[in-house]
Amino acid sequence: MRQRRGIEEFTLSFLDVICCGFGAVILLLMITKTMQPQIIEAASVNLEGRIAALQEQLFTLRGETHILNRDLNAKHEQLSNEEAAIALLRGKLASVRSQHETLNIQADSNDVVTSQLAIARQQLSDEMKRLLGSQYQSKNQMIGGIPVDSEYIIFVIDTSGSMYSYAWDRVLEEFEATLSIYPEVKGIQVMNDMGNYMFSRYRGQWIPDTPGRRRVIMDRLRTWNVFSNSSPVEGITAAISTFYASDKKISVYVFGDEFTGQSIQQVVDTVDRINREDEFGNRLVRIHAVGFPVQFSRQPHLQTTGIRFATLMRELTFRNGGTFVGLNDYR
Repeated sequence: MRQRRGIEEFTLSFLDVICCGFGAVILLLMITKTMQPQIIEAASVNLEGRIAALQEQLFTLRGETHILNRDLNAKHEQLSNEEAAIALLRGKLASVRSQHETLNIQADSNDVVTSQLAIARQQLSDEMKRLLGSQYQSKNQMIGGIPVDSEYIIFVIDTSGSMYSYAWDRVLEEFEATLSIYPEVKGIQVMNDMGNYMFSRYRGQWIPDTPGRRRVIMDRLRTWNVFSNSSPVEGITAAISTFYASDKKISVYVFGDEFTGQSIQQVVDTVDRINREDEFGNRLVRIHAVGFPVQFSRQPHLQTTGIRFATLMRELTFRNGGTFVGLNDYR
């Protein structure tokens, strides 16, 4: 009987497969360990290159932004200079038009002769007192159409930017000229169109009239630039309400260039209510006004507030025993 061959536990083919498998694993491990640092290094180099490129772009953009900002600032400065030049030319044009279109009828308000005439018209000489008696009063106490019979005077001055920037030298001239037609009064007060006092320690009181005090007022007026809403209503009503007294003759002088309020009629009615008439039909306080044509140097469609100021002041002065003087020029 033929003996059967025994089954071998491991054949040659099986060993070959096992060896190949282990060899493949080892090969994979070698490939993995060899390639991984190279891939990481390549990726790192790539990222550094991109970062460097982006930084370079950032520096380039910053440089371009700096140049553009510098050019923009130069354009702004050039625009400001051109706007200032245009404003100056408009002012000169308005001055030339005013000189050619108006009559040269305004007297020099600082003329010495005018001041001497005012003094002569307002005060009696010793000889006249001797001849006519100390109780004599002139029947015509007006200078240039303005009654000057008041014993107390209040100035209500528009201190807005348009007045202070363009007409303030003329304001000083007209203020001094107005004082000159009152050589001596019993009291003076100065406030702006908002009712703010020039001297707060004289709030609600009369400033004594002395040559030294007048000089102090003029010096303070040169740099007096408080806030204003370009509407004289508050100052007028404050002056009348605070200082009216039945035994005092008071005049209010309004200096301004525009009225920005809502209603002219409302202002007139308000002043009528507080500045009532006495039994003889006379108002308690006279109201005079001087108009500075600052707004008329602008374009016609921007002159509305100046026209409204003139309209308001003509009506107020007419109804309250005063005079409105519109100047030809604010310089």
